[in-house]
Amino acid sequence: MDQKLAGQLREWERKYNDPQYFREDPIAFPRKFADSGASLQDIEISAIFSAHFAWGRRSMIVRDCARLFDEMQWKPYEYVMGGRWRCDEGSAHRTVRWSEIAAICGRLKGFYTACDSLEKLSVQEIRTEIYGQKEDRHAACKKINMMRRWMVRRDGKVDLGLWTHTSPASLIMPLDVHVHTQALALGLTCRRQACMATAEEITDAFREIWPEDPVRGDFALFGYGVSNA
Repeated sequence: MDQKLAGQLREWERKYNDPQYFREDPIAFPRKFADSGASLQDIEISAIFSAHFAWGRRSMIVRDCARLFDEMQWKPYEYVMGGRWRCDEGSAHRTVRWSEIAAICGRLKGFYTACDSLEKLSVQEIRTEIYGQKEDRHAACKKINMMRRWMVRRDGKVDLGLWTHTSPASLIMPLDVHVHTQALALGLTCRRQACMATAEEITDAFREIWPEDPVRGDFALFGYGVSNA
């Protein structure tokens, strides 16, 4: 990678890896639970749903996450394990129905009946066993990779760092439309398809700068987006 570009990416990461830029962001919800001393399960469940809602305008995401946790009375683990889930065809967030939320709660209840933490699950296992989607090794799995970034990275700034048995070096870039567009503009990938191979290629580019923590590059791309808005 060109050293000038690498230096600029480091500068953006230093500036934007800061909680002040993520107060109105889906991560604010698992952060709220973590800061309140909630259980790991409460934080994991809040992360699962906050990530699931993470598409569309930030204001809408935050509004609908708050509405979901109001429904749970801000006790996600108790709500999941209680089994009395709202289950109707009303919209919880955009095209996500309350019936879909209930189905995810059912799978979470089954998981937590046998296990203590979602950390043991791979990206594909979270996709299939929790979100109930078909296995797809080519899918970028943006929401899952974002949620894993929140739970694994542990520099004490924006991310939570609660999954201590997973190495940050193993994380994959959460590939949404903005990240893909920015990475193309910066020459971090030439791939036009938003798939796992593209996410891995962008991650590999950031490994040249941060080999032990490549998804720090997510903050650099956020900075590029802000600087070039």
